[in-house]
Amino acid sequence: MDELVSCILSQHTSDLNSFPAFHRLKAHYKDWQDLIDRGQPELAEVIKAAGLANQKSKNIIRCLAEIKEKNGDYTLDNLRTMEPLEARAWLMELPGIGPKTASIVLCFSLDMDILPVDTHVYRVTWRVGFIPENSGESKAHDLLLKVVPKGLAFRFHMDLIHHGRAVCKAPVPHCEQCPITQYCRWFKHGGPENRRKELRSRRKRVGA
Repeated sequence: MDELVSCILSQHTSDLNSFPAFHRLKAHYKDWQDLIDRGQPELAEVIKAAGLANQKSKNIIRCLAEIKEKNGDYTLDNLRTMEPLEARAWLMELPGIGPKTASIVLCFSLDMDILPVDTHVYRVTWRVGFIPENSGESKAHDLLLKVVPKGLAFRFHMDLIHHGRAVCKAPVPHCEQCPITQYCRWFKHGGPENRRKELRSRRKRVGA
């Protein structure tokens, strides 16, 4: 439950904003029922540092209410007996929960072999050539399940986040530091150099 609520807070913001908001929420309420009883306006004020506080507070309260209605308590233990894709589908029926949030909860809190796709995982995998560039993060969750060997979803997720942050960066990657350029479709087709040319052209236009 903590992971689910923390993920909702992290949507469309950075960890620097969402983590303090989550810790403040946990300190402010004695339990999930207390949070619901004290209402959405108060919750929005408590989590405002995470941004989009009105929408996130509504989604948190609606998620908690639906979980309580379905499971009889504020628990996700029912997911432990499900297959990963079944559990993901169950979570995605909750308000504001997409494949990324659902997969994070299952992978990190329930040790399920299911891959969360964030912006770094998506960028590295389409550049290398595992998935089409225009597939989108949402579809990438299912596409990559066919690529990643069983039992390696968590490791794959963490390694690609690290690689995306440190080497395969969004504007222009550090290909000279990359150990897998010989396998990278984007590198072989001149993607990095094309991106540099594009950025130089933009700077000239702005300067003009």
